[in-house]
Amino acid sequence: MKMRAITLTRVSTREQAEEGYSLPAQEKLLSDYATSKELVLKKKFSVPESATGKQERKTFNEMVQYLFEHPDIKILLCEKVDRMTRNFSDAVSLDKWLNEDEERQIHFVKQNLIIHKNARSHEKFQWDIYIALARQYSNNLSEETKKGLFEKAEQGWYPGNHKRGYKTFGDIGHKIWGVDDSIPDSRYIEMAFVLYDTGNFTLRTLAKELFGQGWSVNGKAISISELHKLLIDSFYCGEFIWHEKKYQGKHTPLISKELYGSVQERLQRKLKAGKYVKHTYLFGSSLTMCDECGRTVTWETKKGHNYGHCTRHNTNCSQRKYIREEVVETQLVDYLDTLKIENQRLLEWVRKALKESHKDEIDYHDNTVKELDTQYLKVKGRLDVLYDDKVDGLITKEQYETKREQYEQQLNDIVEAKQKHNKANINYLKLGINLFELAQKGREIYQKITDFDEKRELLNFVFSNLKINGEKVVPTPHNGFETIALRAKEGNWLRSRDSNPNFRGQNPACYHYTTPHRRSSKLVEE
Repeated sequence: MKMRAITLTRVSTREQAEEGYSLPAQEKLLSDYATSKELVLKKKFSVPESATGKQERKTFNEMVQYLFEHPDIKILLCEKVDRMTRNFSDAVSLDKWLNEDEERQIHFVKQNLIIHKNARSHEKFQWDIYIALARQYSNNLSEETKKGLFEKAEQGWYPGNHKRGYKTFGDIGHKIWGVDDSIPDSRYIEMAFVLYDTGNFTLRTLAKELFGQGWSVNGKAISISELHKLLIDSFYCGEFIWHEKKYQGKHTPLISKELYGSVQERLQRKLKAGKYVKHTYLFGSSLTMCDECGRTVTWETKKGHNYGHCTRHNTNCSQRKYIREEVVETQLVDYLDTLKIENQRLLEWVRKALKESHKDEIDYHDNTVKELDTQYLKVKGRLDVLYDDKVDGLITKEQYETKREQYEQQLNDIVEAKQKHNKANINYLKLGINLFELAQKGREIYQKITDFDEKRELLNFVFSNLKINGEKVVPTPHNGFETIALRAKEGNWLRSRDSNPNFRGQNPACYHYTTPHRRSSKLVEE
């Protein structure tokens, strides 16, 4: 029985269409290939040069959805890796589809490359790097969003979603908090603080008293746990906590700080400033974990040295040893040496993979920015027309002000989105450079760093977590270093076999067809 397949063709720019990458040329290449391999083409997905970013994303998402909804389709044909998608981050979803079934394959015809779950390591290398960097681009955008939330907190506005008794005003991205006078919650919250501070109420009796005064939540008295959360929330005295840091808010408080402090004393939950001291250890609890039970490894200082140990919370973990920070650091520096690629041919693979993935990232970034520029001009045009309508007396002053604020906010949002993508692009370029340099000179770079925070940043960049077992550290690399580590190990081993010309498979040079598990013999290159 012939295997079924679909195709994806894409042209990003007019220049590419003129240079032989046109859709008809790609479609003919893939069609001829399918015929030679006796594949049945069930559907063709195509993205023309004229497609907008939104249209392209829609086509790509439809293709991925089609693959998941039709399990009989085992093969996706594409011209090259960088033809796969301009919607860079969505390439990760294809990797997920690929790894859910051993028979699924992606054929990059022009590169003679077939990727599948059990592909040989060298053949999968370029795809692995592409996916690792795709994830990082998405992470960069996410990181810029997080930075925006912290900037909002620094400006004095709570970045969270809900506070009882308050509501937000303004447009998305620029919302501020104000007392919600449309409901009585704010008045009852203030009453709750005042009554509890008298010392005549427990949480239970206070909830009943407030219900008797007319405050109900879903027709019932407020729950004790919800009431407790309100009474310990410093937001109501004009402050707020965001990611374990205290900020002075610009919103209107319901109570004084003195009243809030008095209530905390009665609740025996007074917030202590020491709780927000910046972490001073090289390995934070978010990075280190116990290899035996999976619990967090906590760090403490004794006699001038930092030690880590398993919390052993609610477990029968046998790990009782303390490990010095210097011991962990030494093992990690040694690990950086294992990332070095000595096989020159494999080193060229790294360079090629980074260049290929960068081409596609440029494509995605440039088109996204162009689309944002188009949106900006469109909104700017609406703002100009609005002004003319006001001058001509076609709309009232109130209508003009309402629409003007709306359009100006849209312009600000577009500018912010463009800035985020520009920062993500810069971070992506840094990632590619750092990935290559750290792999080759990791120990040297780390040992030259004298700043404590920079050392921690480098370790978090290379490792997603560190598992501690006694005095042994088991690191888990990420950001593409997991791929580098695996390929470096295999490639350096292959180097030692170069003297044996009869050893098959040692040569990582160029792409070859490979036979995946239970794969049809029709697809094996003769």
